Amino acid sequence: MKNIPLILLADDNPDDQTFIRDAFTYVKANVELKVLDSGVELLKHLEIINDEDLPSLIVLDYNMPMLNGAEVLKILLDDERFKNIPKIMLSTSYHQMHIDHCIEIGADGYLIKPDNLFSWKKIALNMLQYVN
Repeated sequence: MKNIPLILLADDNPDDQTFIRDAFTYVKANVELKVLDSGVELLKHLEIINDEDLPSLIVLDYNMPMLNGAEVLKILLDDERFKNIPKIMLSTSYHQMHIDHCIEIGADGYLIKPDNLFSWKKIALNMLQYVN
């Protein structure tokens, strides 16, 4: 059993990756954050890790090439191995249709990407509620 919770983040935007890393550092989160550049990379990563190394939380950017966050979410929800891992969508989209769709298909939360560091810190604290 791992001591430090692992959060897997799939996001293709390097700026957003930096913002979330900085936010977790700023709030002194006792978590390991592993950032992957796409949903495809996240799925490949999950295929090769042992059950004891599964993440405590999976965060998916909604707008990613090849497989968007909702498509990755559907794949994860069809696999019993990932059933008990909370999954959060992270997006720039405020469209209620996107939010409702993600919650309807099984996302545990839907967070809007902010445009300032203070709000990114709030996002990081929100995510920590799923792992603590």
